[in-house]
Amino acid sequence: MEEVKGVVKHVLLAKFKEVISAEEVESLIKGYANLVSLIEPMKSFHWGTDVSVENMHQGFTHIFESTFESVEGVSEYIAHPAHVEFADKFIPALEKVVVFDYKPTVVRL
Repeated sequence: MEEVKGVVKHVLLAKFKEVISAEEVESLIKGYANLVSLIEPMKSFHWGTDVSVENMHQGFTHIFESTFESVEGVSEYIAHPAHVEFADKFIPALEKVVVFDYKPTVVRL
């Protein structure tokens, strides 16, 4: 197995509070996606909702994945004023959240 050089994935699992409307969720997701255009180390953003038939989501409903070129890029993103401002709106809308950063590993058989 070989760790991908430099690349870091930033994964956030979330469950929005029930009082947060669908329109508010959509607005927050658009705000999250917009960070790619504001924060240089953030190279991509993807998101989705749980569609698993295994029912092992533990209440989490949304996943957000960002790609960075390095661990330092993640640190720069976290401290960036645009991220701080966004997080001040996003985090209070969540009932549950887990964040996980990892370096992808390629499996060669």
